[in-house]
Amino acid sequence: MIIKNFYLQIFTSTLLLTSALGFGQQANVNLDYNPQKDTEGLIPFSARVNSPEVHDDQTVTFRIIAPEAQKVELNPGAINTALGKGREPIPFSKGDEGLWTLTIGPLPPNMYAYHLRVDDVQMADPNNTQAAFTAMPPYSQLIVHGDGPAYYDAKNVPHGNVTRHIYHSDVTNGERELYVYTPPGYDPTTKYPVLYLVGGSGELPSNWIFDGRANFIMDNLLTEGKAKPMIIAIPNNQVVHRNHPEHAELTFDIFERELRNHVIPVIDENYSTIESPNGRAISGLSMGGRHSMFIGFRSLDLFANFGILSAGDTDPETSLKAFLNTPNVNNSIDYLFVGQGTKEAEGFFNARVQGLVDGLKNHDIEHENYVGGNGGHDWSTWRHLLYYRFLPNLWKGLNN
Repeated sequence: MIIKNFYLQIFTSTLLLTSALGFGQQANVNLDYNPQKDTEGLIPFSARVNSPEVHDDQTVTFRIIAPEAQKVELNPGAINTALGKGREPIPFSKGDEGLWTLTIGPLPPNMYAYHLRVDDVQMADPNNTQAAFTAMPPYSQLIVHGDGPAYYDAKNVPHGNVTRHIYHSDVTNGERELYVYTPPGYDPTTKYPVLYLVGGSGELPSNWIFDGRANFIMDNLLTEGKAKPMIIAIPNNQVVHRNHPEHAELTFDIFERELRNHVIPVIDENYSTIESPNGRAISGLSMGGRHSMFIGFRSLDLFANFGILSAGDTDPETSLKAFLNTPNVNNSIDYLFVGQGTKEAEGFFNARVQGLVDGLKNHDIEHENYVGGNGGHDWSTWRHLLYYRFLPNLWKGLNN
């Protein structure tokens, strides 16, 4: 079953008049790069106050009305990393009529996931219309704009399509989903390489679209002539409950069966693909990076391209075993990328990444190692890695 999602555009005479007069539109009318700039002084529909409000100097004001609360804080996360504030929550100040406010920054232009903490209860910002959900409780998005659209924003360029597929899995014994990006001008008479892109612990396939902006990143790279046209398949790599006591022991074998038995067949049956290892890549972030490593490295019959994002192995001999048992393994690898964020490389997430890189070097396995983006273990890093390094360098040796 294929369900295609289409944008529905409704233009009313009121909106046309507003546009003609040159007034700013309320956020969420367009896919704006600055949706949280308060251009009209309006409160979002069903909200009590405007939060967050992003100012042109990249400072941000959060607001929440909670007259009975004793304490309101910004939960530590990606915003703390960008501000260099460590792992402590940032307190709000209480004003008249129970209005709590917090102004921070300036912040580098980017997208930041965050939670509020009200009397030690973690929650999404109840006044923010930019929300996201995963296999974990929902969170809010802070979008700090720069002087114009960023590399991950929707621009006035040709756009590819994103299709949601629902299929039955005999592996997990249920109905599952995957998302597929096809490039602008997709031609079924042309064979395309396929990137299988997976998420981290608790992510859903939709997160690579809404948080990772993989489709807009690809649209912009193609317009800029920096990447080759490709299909991006985003399956659900949550195959065992993350809190299952044997998650680490079970997840790799189960997801490999899901890829072989269902995901790759769905893609090859519905799209015009290059059905060889040279035409397939597997990449993922965090847990998805470990899926790409532990499954991909032992599946050279399927993949010749690998993107390990913010992941690795402190004892890489196990994950590299299949490589080490493959004669002339470098002839079986077209591209192997290992990347992480600048702030990640300064913290405890670096150990696994560095372990993998050291193992690859010790065994003379060709790879690219990259650290950049000034982000931590969060979406700012994974968007950066996709746009600036992995996608532009993918398929360079492919003749199609």
